[in-house]
Amino acid sequence: MCQTKGMRHALIFLLCAALTCTLGLAQAPGTLDPAKVNASKQADDDALFKSQTNVVIVPTTVRDRNGDVINGLQLQDFELYDNNKPQKITADVREEPLSLVVAVQRSSNITEILPKIQKIGTMLNQLVAGQDGEVAVIGFDHRIQVVQDFTNEGAKISEAMKKMTPGSAEHAVNDAVDAGIRMLKKRPRDRRLVLLLIAEKRDKGSQLRLRETLTATQFANVAIYSLDISTIVAALTDKGMPPRPPPIPPEAIYMPGGGTATPTTVDQNYYNGNYIPIFVDIFKATKSLFVDDTLDVFTRYTGGREYSFVGEKSLDKAVEGISEELHSQYLLSYSPNNQTEGGFHDIKVVVNRPKLEVRTRPGYWVAARPQ
Repeated sequence: MCQTKGMRHALIFLLCAALTCTLGLAQAPGTLDPAKVNASKQADDDALFKSQTNVVIVPTTVRDRNGDVINGLQLQDFELYDNNKPQKITADVREEPLSLVVAVQRSSNITEILPKIQKIGTMLNQLVAGQDGEVAVIGFDHRIQVVQDFTNEGAKISEAMKKMTPGSAEHAVNDAVDAGIRMLKKRPRDRRLVLLLIAEKRDKGSQLRLRETLTATQFANVAIYSLDISTIVAALTDKGMPPRPPPIPPEAIYMPGGGTATPTTVDQNYYNGNYIPIFVDIFKATKSLFVDDTLDVFTRYTGGREYSFVGEKSLDKAVEGISEELHSQYLLSYSPNNQTEGGFHDIKVVVNRPKLEVRTRPGYWVAARPQ
């Protein structure tokens, strides 16, 4: 009897020790099991996909055929369709103050480019954020570092940009976007949420998948803009020779719906605006999916825009272009009357005036509900 009780006590002790050890490992930095982390992220992802999209914000830029921004439009000048169903536009929140997160790649391969980027700190506050705006700065390689929390002091923003030094060879774009979204979600509800990515086109080293990060942007209603470092590097190293062919041949690039990848079909799907099949495949987590331009996916999906530049003057001009667009956009919002429809919801905005060009986010994803 005593022996049985002793064995029982020993067994309880071993179970408690094992549980304590497991909890300790879960809390200790750098010791998480990647498989368990991915399983947890998948559970969170699935939970998000079952949520309802109560309010959709649609950043909309209207220009004439000369490319000039059109201001002064009223809500009655717009028509908005969700999966071809007319929606009631409830507000244009263009005048709301701006919260901006600037995520800057600081990997080792951009050592010569980083000093040029660091000079735009003052412009970020004065031009982009505006009088009532606020800016936070993130630096990232394979790690994510908040260099400066939200502030409206231009000197602090400039100093934060100058603090960044080149790091490792990786640049985890997806992880940086996710970190920026988490910061923006904590801001007051009366603020516009924008993320500016200064990075290379392609993600390298992220723990998060593109699908997970796009889901986070959707539920936070964050608009993403980008300044493309890859274009800078290519321009600065150009010696007048013909451009190099793309590193990935057309036949190796993923095409939606099982289509054949040729230079023509790649151009049609990736550069002429037909992004919806690609978004659908991203959210369906197609195993063979490879996205060559992560920045373009983020900007197109959220209604932002991708900019490029070749030197300091064109960099300043690109920042001014972002500023002009942010402060002239119409942020249309609506509560979808067809939320029960699963799949990708196509958004179309029409302006009831002739000869105007409208650019907005293409849509959003809703998971099919179980019957």
